[in-house]
Parts: sequence; structure tokens; C-alpha cells
Amino acid sequence: MRLGVLDVGSNTVHLLVVDAHQGGRPLPAFSYKAELRLGENMDAQNRLSEDCCQRLVDFVRESLRIAEDKGVRKTLAFATSAVRDAANGDELLARIEAETGVEITVLPGADEARLTFLAARRWFGWSSGRLLLLDIGGGSLEIAAGIDEEPDNAVSLPLGAGRLTRDWLAADPPSADEVRALRRHVRAEIATAMGILLRDGQPNHAVATSKTFRQLARVAGAAPSSDGPYVKRVLKHTDVQALAERLPQLSIAERRELPGVSQGRAGQLAAGAIVADAAMDLLSLADLEICPWALREGVILRQLDVLPD
Repeated sequence: MRLGVLDVGSNTVHLLVVDAHQGGRPLPAFSYKAELRLGENMDAQNRLSEDCCQRLVDFVRESLRIAEDKGVRKTLAFATSAVRDAANGDELLARIEAETGVEITVLPGADEARLTFLAARRWFGWSSGRLLLLDIGGGSLEIAAGIDEEPDNAVSLPLGAGRLTRDWLAADPPSADEVRALRRHVRAEIATAMGILLRDGQPNHAVATSKTFRQLARVAGAAPSSDGPYVKRVLKHTDVQALAERLPQLSIAERRELPGVSQGRAGQLAAGAIVADAAMDLLSLADLEICPWALREGVILRQLDVLPD
């Protein structure tokens, strides 16, 4: 079965076409994406700009055309924190449905964590034992832990790399006072969830998804994405600590010169490193293994689970 997944994220809007069937792994067939940066295009009233809304409508319309051309039988469309938090998010979704016919589901943060956890569990398998997942998006940080495919505990915190950069790091590079204030804020937010996340004990296997973690791992010396998804990539906390100190001291232009750092994400990477460092420290994680699958794969896998045989 050929499925399309339209992921309206805080940074990137992405149509992924996959060939999938029950009992098999989803095989990517085509990818179409654009960095619309919804999370950064909000005014003082937390409304998405008209230009940004129009570009999203245009992207959805083009995605629908591409999906039809590629033979997609069903398209699953969902939005995450940027649309979820926007004051005009419901208006935007109604407009998209009226103009394109595409109905986009807004995922609650906890569901983001659960579906991403499902993808990580299927990738690493039962041998991982108690699994803990971290995912830093543009608008939120998801953490989930458990021993089954459904996590025992799942939380979503407003600690996305894009959101924090927009709200806390005004200068380029940010001042020492900005960095210190952000660090305090992030650690206080994560600490509120510690009792829930660790009440069943430490994990046997801690993993991470998202472009932020992949780029941090690449800067720390992990294999490039061109080596494929089956190469093991591990991010050590000692490396994250060093990056959380170093990256805020670099300008955005200097960060773009680092290995594996994309042009569009360089501005957010310092905030991402601060979040990663705080999470690993407070959760007592010495290292994280990078998982190639994330939310989109979780959505696909859940859809396959409910299809008739």
C-alpha cells in the first residue's frame, strides 16, 4: 500500500511517500519538503502571519498533486506544536480544508511523544528493555518511557529549539546573560516532569530522534547521514555538555560551517544543545543512541496496525 504522510512541523513541512504493509517496515519512495518556519512567523498575539499561512496552503495543494502523481492511496496529515499553539491555528486548518480538501489533524503533545516512542520501539525492538525517548522539535520537547509499545509515561514540554531561540536568544551570538537565563528556564521546566518520567526506574536503553539530536551527534563526530540509517550513532553527554558551552559563543554563520549543520537550523542549534544537555543531565543519561525513525514513522506504523488484514 502506498501511503502519504503530510507532517506540518514547526520548522519544516514534509510530505513523505512510503510503500508499507502490515508486518513490514515502511520504505520511503519520495520526499517533498520546505522550511516554512511556522514557529518563527508569529506576531505578538501569537498569530501566524498571512504570508506564512498562504505558503502553507500552497504547499498542501502541491503536496496533494504530488501524492496523486505518485499513486498514493491514502494521505495522513497532521500538525504539531506551531499550529497547535497558534491563536489562528483553527482558522488556518479550516482554510486549508476549504481550499484543498485536506483535513489536517492537530496532534496533542503527549500523542507526539507516544507515536515517536512507538517508532523507536519498533526500530530497536524488545531487546532494548525499558526504553526512554527524547525528541527536540521546533516547538516542543517530547519525552517518553516504558517497556511496551505504548509508553508508561509521556510528556511534552514547550522547549523546542525554534521556540526558545525566538523567545530567549535575541543577539547573534547570544549574550552570556541570555544563555544563563535560558539554561535556568529549561532546567526548571524539565525538572517538573522528573517524578513522572523516572518513577519506574532508569531506562535500559536511552534514544533520541529529531534533526537537532542528529546534528549534535554529527558535530560530535558521528557518521554522516549519507552512510545510511543502519550505522550506529551515539551521542555522549560529555560531548553535549561541551557543545552547550561552545555553540552559544559562535555566531550563526560560524555554526553553519560545522559538519552536518544545515543552513536553516544553525540559528536554533545553540538552544537545542542547551535542552539536550539539561535533559541528559537531569535524567542521568551518559549517552543516547540516535534513532532514524521518528514521528512520521510512528504515524505510519499506527495506521498499519489498524488496517484490516
